[in-house]
Amino acid sequence: MSSVTLAVPQNGFAVAMRDYSELIKARVTTLVVVTAACGFFLGARKGGFSSLSWQMLAAMIGVGLVSGGTAALNEVMERDVDARMQRTARRPLPSRRMSMTHGTAVGLLLTLGGSAYLGLTTNWLTGGLALLTATVYLAIYTPLKQISPVCTTIGAFPGAMPGVLGWAAARGRLDIEALVLFAIVFFWQFPHFFAIAWMYRDDYARGGVRMMPVVENDGRRTSWRILFYSIALVPVSMLPFFVGMSGVAYLVSAFVLGLALVYFGFRLTQSRLQPSPGVSKRLARQLLQASVIYLPILFALMMINTAHP
Repeated sequence: MSSVTLAVPQNGFAVAMRDYSELIKARVTTLVVVTAACGFFLGARKGGFSSLSWQMLAAMIGVGLVSGGTAALNEVMERDVDARMQRTARRPLPSRRMSMTHGTAVGLLLTLGGSAYLGLTTNWLTGGLALLTATVYLAIYTPLKQISPVCTTIGAFPGAMPGVLGWAAARGRLDIEALVLFAIVFFWQFPHFFAIAWMYRDDYARGGVRMMPVVENDGRRTSWRILFYSIALVPVSMLPFFVGMSGVAYLVSAFVLGLALVYFGFRLTQSRLQPSPGVSKRLARQLLQASVIYLPILFALMMINTAHP
């Protein structure tokens, strides 16, 4: 009995979609959109409006476009750096599966088009803030990564904007509550990104990325910054209760979640005293996982226990 072997052609469409997904950093963009959606929901509830509306959908589409476009332009600017690092060498630009011209065109189209779309469908405050956020990220934070560890602090400003964009899209203005959302994500970013840099220190060194864990030998300043920002995040995360955004259940939950994150940060701080680098990398990964779980749970609880206007 003879057998027939069928040749299955390579799915070019699937490969292209994967490359575009990597170009716009789809996972990061999804987190940005979800955070912006939380900001919109809270802003709409505060104003006494329904949060499930076409305007919310338009805001999320616009924020996603700008975030994806900014990520694409970032990869264009850092294509040579990415080529030197193992974790990023297979991205479409450093691997030459996509040209720099193509990546630049996609990035500009999404960033500028998304900002204009936000202005037309929500309000021009949101569109302007989105464009300003992208500009700071690309013009200041991205080149600064090759120069100074202060890049993490500078990058935390545009990184903390998604919730603010969602709030602005819902209300058409910035209130104290928007600043609270900004502060929570701002402080959260330090243990999150320092944990990533701790895990991939050698890779970042090969790429010339001058984050704190790369430029210091003993990890002392990095570990203490992780602990400081983790502790500071506890009272900051409780502010929604005090400005009337959420209730007592959120207040208690935020306190417990904050203590849990401090625990993981403290363990990593102590790990630099261990002789084995594998121990600190394992604890850095656990801190990273804890931070990834922390933020969506915190915002979900904030939305569930929203104080009525």
